[in-house]
Amino acid sequence: MAETGDGKKEDADYKRLQSFPLIRHTDMAEEMRVETMELCVTACEKFASNNENAAKMIKESMDKKFGSSWHVVIGEGFGFEVTHEVKNLLYMFFGGSLAVCVWKCS
Repeated sequence: MAETGDGKKEDADYKRLQSFPLIRHTDMAEEMRVETMELCVTACEKFASNNENAAKMIKESMDKKFGSSWHVVIGEGFGFEVTHEVKNLLYMFFGGSLAVCVWKCS
């Protein structure tokens, strides 16, 4: 079934309404959580059509700010089970269905 112009407009309206970050799970300290969340939102907005570049930007920034061994996954419809350092995991949604998982494992 073909989408009409109205369907695209409704999708854009939905994404605009869902543009706030929704944290699904985290064990980070408050300050680190806020900085990581803001970084994820910035990267996802800057590289809206390229999740790989957004993940790379987040990883490089986290490595510089909080030490090495950070990992980032960005996408839709994925599951995960990871081993991570305590107080170094953030799993959030942005823009409706875009998920971002950031964790440190050394």
